[in-house]
Amino acid sequence: MGRKTSPMNNTSCIVTLFMIVLCASNVFVCRGEWEPTWSTKAAEEAEAVAAIACSGHGRAYLDGLILKGMKKPVCECNACYGGSDCSKLLSNCSADAGSGDPYFLEPFWMERAASSAILVSGWHRMGYTYSDRTYISELLVKYIKKFHATVGNAITEGKYIIFGSGSTQLLSAAVYALSPTSSHSPAKVLATAPYYYVYRTQTQFFNSRDFSYEGDTSLWKNKTDKNSLFIEIVTSPNNPDGKLNKGVLQGPNVKTIHDRAYYWPHFTAIPSPADDDLMLYTISKLTGHAGTRFGWAIIKDKAVYEKMSTYMDVNTMGVSRDAQLRALKLLDVALEEDGKQIFQFGYSTLRDRWIRLKKTISKTKRFSLQKLSSQYCTFFKKERDPSPAYAWFKCERKEDKNCYKILEAAGINGRKGSLYGAEDRYVRLGLIRSKDDFEILINQLKVLVAKE
Repeated sequence: MGRKTSPMNNTSCIVTLFMIVLCASNVFVCRGEWEPTWSTKAAEEAEAVAAIACSGHGRAYLDGLILKGMKKPVCECNACYGGSDCSKLLSNCSADAGSGDPYFLEPFWMERAASSAILVSGWHRMGYTYSDRTYISELLVKYIKKFHATVGNAITEGKYIIFGSGSTQLLSAAVYALSPTSSHSPAKVLATAPYYYVYRTQTQFFNSRDFSYEGDTSLWKNKTDKNSLFIEIVTSPNNPDGKLNKGVLQGPNVKTIHDRAYYWPHFTAIPSPADDDLMLYTISKLTGHAGTRFGWAIIKDKAVYEKMSTYMDVNTMGVSRDAQLRALKLLDVALEEDGKQIFQFGYSTLRDRWIRLKKTISKTKRFSLQKLSSQYCTFFKKERDPSPAYAWFKCERKEDKNCYKILEAAGINGRKGSLYGAEDRYVRLGLIRSKDDFEILINQLKVLVAKE
């Protein structure tokens, strides 16, 4: 007869077998070591793409590689570069200075590949809401408040915070929230030229009975009658000229939206924390991740906050949970050493570009740039030189009425002044794109200036 097995031995066998299964699936740490299972392939894909150099003149991305059957990602080359590895400099190529893609911060994040990376499971945040039944991560709200307190560029105490898909969506929500309802007189939306053209195009596009775009603020300075409500959009620092603007209109029937997208130490001096009733910020200009589409509004009035919240709930049911997760990770890394690393890197890069641009333009009287002066910055605790995101470029000769066409003929693509409510003898040139883009811009300008 065989030996009988006691119930205790059976239990021990079951426990041992269970532990083996858990170790095999890496639910537990076995023998003091942890080995990835389901994350391995995803990590290998990310590492493989990051290792593709594209000759330093382009980038390879995960798009496509994660699809079955795709063996190698394709290099996406910077402007004026081509070839399978972006090593070929294209001739007769125009400098791309039109868009505001903030690639100037890309080297900063490449140096922090490990600390800024995120790997998520396929079942991450599949529901519509967080566990508190809201669309907003409270942990991210706390981090945003902590970031502003550290930088000293906004007061958040006693105020409400709402998220949006970039500051563009929040702008629309803010105009809606500040406009009257059931009124025969729609709110007049205004901005002072030169202003960011989206203020006009977005307001006109939605064509609401509650608000309408009515042009430059200066046209209404002495016409703020009691029967009309005015919504003034103030951008500080301003896009396109980088100036620290203030509101023009005053009175009980004037509401103001403060666009603070560029109110960060790498773009401007921070003289004091902003304490406006409604302020818009975006991660695209803070960390450079424009494609993440994440922004936030800081709101003083509860009624305005509730109307904006309703707008966001009906419009998109909140911001992508994946975008909120990435924003949280990026802010955590950017807060290292109290933000000094990212802001010093960004400031030094843009200051040097501004200095080189001014030196190039100083050799001719045909062109000019906006005048910006150094200013004391409470974040850096010292006087800092200008480091604007854009050059507000002007053709000075009377006959050069269309500066955009003059630059276009010289191989430089910018954005014409009329987009910003100004004359077309102005052109906005972006300084925040990649190093390649800036070098090509400088070279094309040198050739243009040399023809004088």
